[in-house]
Amino acid sequence: MFVFNYAEGATAFSVWGVWVIVFIALFAFNEVARRWKYVGFFCFVILPIILSSLWFTVLRDTTYTDWFHLAKVYSATAGCIGFWCIRHVKWKNKSTGEERRLVDVKWVLIFPALILAINILEAVSRDFQIGMQYAGGGILADEAMYVLGGSWNYMNGIAGILNIITITGWFGICIKKRTAKDGSKDMLWPDMLWFWIIAYDLWNFAYTYNCLPGHAWYCGFALLLAPTLCAFTVGKGAWLQHRAQTLAIWCMFAQTFPAFIDEGTYAVASTYNTTALFGFSLLALVVNIALFIYMIYKIIKTKRNPYLGELYTDLKKYKEVKALAE
Repeated sequence: MFVFNYAEGATAFSVWGVWVIVFIALFAFNEVARRWKYVGFFCFVILPIILSSLWFTVLRDTTYTDWFHLAKVYSATAGCIGFWCIRHVKWKNKSTGEERRLVDVKWVLIFPALILAINILEAVSRDFQIGMQYAGGGILADEAMYVLGGSWNYMNGIAGILNIITITGWFGICIKKRTAKDGSKDMLWPDMLWFWIIAYDLWNFAYTYNCLPGHAWYCGFALLLAPTLCAFTVGKGAWLQHRAQTLAIWCMFAQTFPAFIDEGTYAVASTYNTTALFGFSLLALVVNIALFIYMIYKIIKTKRNPYLGELYTDLKKYKEVKALAE
């Protein structure tokens, strides 16, 4: 699946060691950014402004400036800012003196689902683009890396569309209550359960392996595992928030230091093995088809509308997350 840069002195131990460091750094960063309100504000408002000024001036000859990379970093950052506002913004009604929170404004809760769908759609369009323009292989227009287009791109693109369709229950988004151990006020999404997260992770890994083969070791493997582990352990129910924060900081890092993943000792390339490309995309498609079928089954059985309300309220894992809310 992957080729380590042995010619530059890399070893399996050293590359795995760097992978572990990247994984721990992403996990730790997310923990700090989610637990302290103003650290999060600095990371997703102030820091992107500072870095943007560098990307388009002193770093313009080395950073990524194609539409896809810029859309990815700014859409992920926009998601983080929006989620921060949902978690923390509140005000008092001047006439009644009553305190109101942004999370209580129902139409605002469309934003997390919308930004997630846009983010997936960006990747889906890229999969289809690679499949059409680079069938049989070729160097990307920005000369960043070699890609090998094929049927796997179309399978994974369809898997991504199904992943968007199966996003449910955004009107049930709520805020985690403060405890002595955790004052994060995470943005909980009770209807976004483990089976959707796994389907997303499989689709997204296949996407990175198809379309960003030189980055998949870090942004497809470590970057997906960090928010998922957090969502299944210390940050239950807040996977989308964890995913957006780790993705945004990784994109900012990759924009600023592209050489880390594109060249040098710890750069990791794809083998471009067509069996692996086909296999991962097929797995992503099969799992997302199964998820879609399960969603339809639950709709028929419960007669609930997954886009106007919540679908999985009868499941144990849903109740566990809901119990954490204010």
